[in-house]
Amino acid sequence: MNARAVPVWDLWPEGISWQPMSPKLRTVWVLRSLLNVLVLAVIAAVPLTIWLGWDGLLWTIAGYVLLAGLRALTVVRTVRTWGYAERDQDLLVRHGLLTRRLSIVPYGRIQLIDLSAGPVERMFGLTTVQVRTAALASTTEVPGLDPQIAAALRDRLAVRAAEVREGL
Repeated sequence: MNARAVPVWDLWPEGISWQPMSPKLRTVWVLRSLLNVLVLAVIAAVPLTIWLGWDGLLWTIAGYVLLAGLRALTVVRTVRTWGYAERDQDLLVRHGLLTRRLSIVPYGRIQLIDLSAGPVERMFGLTTVQVRTAALASTTEVPGLDPQIAAALRDRLAVRAAEVREGL
C-alpha cells in the first residue's frame, strides 16, 4: 500500500477564522531587529577595523546593510504567520515561518493572563497578551494587539476560564 505523506498543516483544525496581528507589529519587530543587528555590527567593527583598517569598517557597514535587509524581510513574513482564534473550549495561537507552531490552550488550564507592552510597543500602541497555564513553564503569547482588543481578549479568556473551572 502506498502511503502519501500528509503535511502537518492539513492535520490542523479546519474552518478556523484566524485573527491577525496588527500591521504595526511588523514595524516594531523590524526596529528591534535593526537595533540588534546594529549592536552586533558595532561589536564586529572594532576588531575588523583594527585588523583590516578602513576596509574592515566598510565591510562591517556592508554586512550590516545586508543582514538588516534580510532580517527585515524575514520579520515581515514572520508577522504574517501569527494568528489566534477562540473556540468553545480553547484558544489557538499559530506562528512560525520555518518552524510552524500551533498552541492549543484549554480554557480550564489557564491560570494567569497578563497584558504587557514594552517602550517600543507603547510608542506604536501595541500590547501583548500572555496566557500562563497550569503547566510549570508554559506561556503562550499573542503579540501585537491594539490595547482595546488585548483587554477584551483578556477579559473573555478570564470569563471562559472561570466558567470551565466552575463546570469541572
